[in-house]
Amino acid sequence: MSKIQIAPSILSADFGRLADALHLIEKGGADIVHLDVMDGHFVPNITIGPPVVKALRKESRLPFDCHLMIENPQSYIPMFLDAGADMISIHVETEPHLDRALSLITSGGARAGIAINPATTVESISDALHCVDYVLVMSVNPGFGGQRFIPSVAGKIRRLREMIAGQSRPIDIEVDGGIDSETAPSVVSAGARILVAGSAIFRQSDPVKAMESLRVAATACAV
Repeated sequence: MSKIQIAPSILSADFGRLADALHLIEKGGADIVHLDVMDGHFVPNITIGPPVVKALRKESRLPFDCHLMIENPQSYIPMFLDAGADMISIHVETEPHLDRALSLITSGGARAGIAINPATTVESISDALHCVDYVLVMSVNPGFGGQRFIPSVAGKIRRLREMIAGQSRPIDIEVDGGIDSETAPSVVSAGARILVAGSAIFRQSDPVKAMESLRVAATACAV
C-alpha cells in the first residue's frame, strides 16, 4: 500500500504571509505544496504565476506541485520548470496535444500530470496515461477554494484506478476539492493517494493539527 500524501493548497493561505504558511506546513509534516495557477480565462479567477513560485521556492524544500488551470499551458510550462516546479499538471480540457505537453514537463525534470474536471470522463485520457506520473481528479469545479465536495467523483477514481492497473508504470491519483477529514475516506478507499486540501487546513485554528487529523482519517481507509 502506497503512502497517503497530504498536499496543502496555498490558495487558502494568507497571501500576505505565504512564506510563513510554507514554513508552518513543512514543519507540520506536509508532503507536497500544491500551487493553484489560474489565468482568469480557463477558470474565473487569477492567482499566482512563475515569479511567485520562484520566490516561494527559496522558502521550502518540499516538492512543488503546480496545477495549471490555464489556457495554452505549453507556452508556460518552461517558465514553471525554471521557477522550480517538481510536479506540473495540465488540464485535458485546455490541451489538444497532450503527449507533446507532457513530454515537455518530463524532459524538464518534473513529474507530469493530467488534470480533469468533474464533468470530464477518465476514459478521455486513456490514450495518454503512458505519458503521466499522476492524474489530478477535480472534486469541485475549478476556480475557487472552499467549494463543496462532489461525491460522485469517488466512482470516477475507482474507474481510473482500474485503468491504471493495466499500465506498465506507476501512476498516482491525486484529488483536489472539498477534501477534509469527512470526505477523504471515500476518495482514499477509491484509490486516491495524494490529497489536496486548502480550507480544511489553512482556515482552521490549528493548521498542523488539521493536517494530522486529515492524515489519520485518510490512512484508516487506504486500500
